[in-house]
Amino acid sequence: MRPLLDLRHLQLIQAIIETGRITDAAEKLGVTPSALSHRLREAERRLDVPLFTRMHKRLRVTPAAEHMAVVAERILTDLARAEDDVRRMNAGIQHVVRLSVEAYSNYRWLPSFIKFMKSRTQGIDLQIMAGARSDPLTSVLNRHIDIAIMSGDINQTGVSSVPLFQDPLLYIMAPSHRLADRSFVEGSDIVGEPFITYTKVPEPDREFARLFRPTESYPKWAATVELPEAIVELVASDLGTSVLSNWALQTAITEGRIVGAQVTQDGLTVPWSAILRNEDMVDGDPIREVAELLAEWCAFPDGGFQST
Repeated sequence: MRPLLDLRHLQLIQAIIETGRITDAAEKLGVTPSALSHRLREAERRLDVPLFTRMHKRLRVTPAAEHMAVVAERILTDLARAEDDVRRMNAGIQHVVRLSVEAYSNYRWLPSFIKFMKSRTQGIDLQIMAGARSDPLTSVLNRHIDIAIMSGDINQTGVSSVPLFQDPLLYIMAPSHRLADRSFVEGSDIVGEPFITYTKVPEPDREFARLFRPTESYPKWAATVELPEAIVELVASDLGTSVLSNWALQTAITEGRIVGAQVTQDGLTVPWSAILRNEDMVDGDPIREVAELLAEWCAFPDGGFQST
């Protein structure tokens, strides 16, 4: 059966949902509003169902448009990926693996891993999709990326996990902070301390569940900043404290801009893994190969994320 809609209709649905207005969607797509209105009417006529209803000066999405938007995202993403892969074939690249790291945008580790990967295999290129860091698991499931490097235990239907490394959490502060000379901190040490976090949603293997709640010792919430690298800058300026992953803090600690202390005397560690779709776990799949190479690289004493 031949599809009723073509790519320009799918692009239209995406653009209107993103902008909410015909004029803004037309500008995004580089066409006139009248041409886009005509295209919308054509799509609705072909489907025999309304995609949007007008409310004041904006368009409200119908359930039909919401469903088509999910399909459009998948189709357009796969098409863009296929086009990109074909172009890269001219440079001897047979496979492109798209990767993102949960929450963090620190990629100082990347050159070291690429050198390691090229020493083990050929024809695979990495593409970093930093924009997926806020919800990498969904991005894997939606095929926006192939591998998500994530912390914690991931229990999600449709994905597999390749363990990479265990990483300690560090309580970070400015060098002038009253606790800066401590090798570790307990819950009682940080009661009332201004605390900056990248999420206020308690996670089961983080400081809230494993330190604050059990000891009933809570800092004073100062701010929620979604970018950990920005948190480091605020902490370095003595505008608060935080708890972040050790591997992403080494540059700032080495430079002396912040100080890190172990969280509790025994320490709190969090597992990091490479998350990929179950379908990509077959032998010989380049996505699985990259995930396993990441695990091998992380096992080296002078390699892995912790060495950055």
